[in-house]
Amino acid sequence: MPKKPRSGPDSGVVTAACAGDRQALDHLVTQCLPLVYNIVGRALNGHADVDDVVQETLLRMVRGLPKLRDPAAFRSWLVAITIRQVRDREQIRAADRDRRAHLEDAEAITDPALDFAGLTILRLGLTEQRREVAEATRWLDPDDRELLSLWWLEETGELERAELAGALGLSDRHASVRVQRMKKQMEVSRVVVRALVAVPRCAELDETAAAWDGTPSALWRKRFARHIRGCAVCEGMDEGLLPMDRLLSGLPLVALPGGLDPARVLDFVTGHGGSAAPAGHTAAPGRSARRRHGRLSGQVGKQVVGGSAAVAVAVVAALVAPRLTGGSSSTAAVASPSVSSSATASHAPVASADPSPTPSPSAPPSASPTPKAKPSPSPSQHTAAAPAHIATGAKKGVGVWSFGGVSQALAASGASWYYTWSTQHSGVTTPSSGSFVPMIWGASSVTDASLAQARSYGPYLLGFNEPDMAQQSNMTVEQALGLWPRLMAAGKVLGSPAVAYGGDTAGGWLDRFMSGAQAKGYRVDFITLHWYGGDFRTPQAVEQLKSYLAAVHDRYHKPIWLTEYALIDFSQGTRFPSAQQQADFVTASTKALDGLPYVQRYAWFGLGADPAKPSSGLFTDGTTTTPAGRAFQSAG
Repeated sequence: MPKKPRSGPDSGVVTAACAGDRQALDHLVTQCLPLVYNIVGRALNGHADVDDVVQETLLRMVRGLPKLRDPAAFRSWLVAITIRQVRDREQIRAADRDRRAHLEDAEAITDPALDFAGLTILRLGLTEQRREVAEATRWLDPDDRELLSLWWLEETGELERAELAGALGLSDRHASVRVQRMKKQMEVSRVVVRALVAVPRCAELDETAAAWDGTPSALWRKRFARHIRGCAVCEGMDEGLLPMDRLLSGLPLVALPGGLDPARVLDFVTGHGGSAAPAGHTAAPGRSARRRHGRLSGQVGKQVVGGSAAVAVAVVAALVAPRLTGGSSSTAAVASPSVSSSATASHAPVASADPSPTPSPSAPPSASPTPKAKPSPSPSQHTAAAPAHIATGAKKGVGVWSFGGVSQALAASGASWYYTWSTQHSGVTTPSSGSFVPMIWGASSVTDASLAQARSYGPYLLGFNEPDMAQQSNMTVEQALGLWPRLMAAGKVLGSPAVAYGGDTAGGWLDRFMSGAQAKGYRVDFITLHWYGGDFRTPQAVEQLKSYLAAVHDRYHKPIWLTEYALIDFSQGTRFPSAQQQADFVTASTKALDGLPYVQRYAWFGLGADPAKPSSGLFTDGTTTTPAGRAFQSAG
């Protein structure tokens, strides 16, 4: 397939931007932002530092424009600046790792699994061998990832070989040698990826992987490759591998995230008139960048590459603020006090070797009482065609168990993802607009077969279900930590065990698990929580939910998946709100959750509803919605 023509600003635009033309500068930033994003994102594989490197690169580009002697060399100049910033960041990270013994890189990733390999797979909808190539990039060492970021763009037609060589400071011939060496490492990595996901997997390879923490690395690539080369079971894994050049040629760039929309960034810049731009421009007074924990945040964008929550504002800051060192520590609004235990009591499916969730929540340990109210009537039903507009939000999901018409109901719900408290979804058809996320439910689920199933579904894996509940997976912290390396070895973006309550409590089950994981160097990519509210007043319930999530985020500083939530009062038996109260809460809570940048996903409990009983369910069959179901369809 021929490479698409390279796009880029012409010399006239660059010349005008160098001279201080605001419109030309806006155009230049719009065109170069995707290129910088892709180079940095792939070189750092979506690490949380991507936002800072993109920010610094754009800042240096804007400040250096007046000194650019040859406008025709703009792209080569920009790529060289980008690579220098990547190398500087790698040196800083290496020095930081030398000073600290504990591993915090995984904790710094704020959007689980959207490292650049995962982002490429999801955004470009890659076919199987292209998917293997993207997965294989995770196994390269930093130098080869840096080179890959340029060569990938060369293969997709965005760069020329001279620009690649110039960015690395090499001759064309030396650059070609480096590329060939990197491609050989990629071929080895592709074979490793195939061997690790093979079903059944080689028993001797399993033994080799016993000490592996599940994080791809160059060291483990060499160890696995050594086994594969001498193994009769694993030989032949390279059969049918197409050349990477053919797989990558013609692929587009990974699209910018929604929060990194150049138009929004530039609208903000031009609308407020400030810039750290070439000579002739002045910065808008009083608009300094706002910081929290060393990361920029603000009003332009939250969801970006590899889990960064601040690239968009970083770009604005680079163009608007004369300095990036000042400012207040304010961020997106976060509620403060933690929710009471009565509001966090939770349900989960009844424990079994192969759990099949039931629609009836089980009562938690005793909690502080909630004022008693009269029992609510059964939810009313509504049989009709689907609404004209069914919203499908990127965060919105649902817990699913089998019932008549389950697949039809799931497709009509508008959920973008779902899970079944298991590693399989027997009897449930995944809609074209949705995805399935597997879960390792408890100790009995940690089997080779279950882990192999989990590896076959997308980039995510949910950890144990309510280990703090005797009626659920019922695990000690020590038992969970002992099994955790096997979950890490699945190679997925991994969520913490989902506690029923008390996720914000110092010394609670989750707190002890997270402390133990940190001490052992174990990887936990995001926090998984359940929440059930006993206060049926919508504003109060939403604030209690937000407060709980904020308190958990403040404790662990990790993204959050809220995988079960609804209004159910467990303080004295099991009490449900009225159908209208539940629906009102669906509408208000989904809006609130969509606005919290650290909440990556949420799942309502649950899809199914018994028409003869009060519940929090959304559908009584494939077409009949409850009021909560209609509210859920419209949310997101």
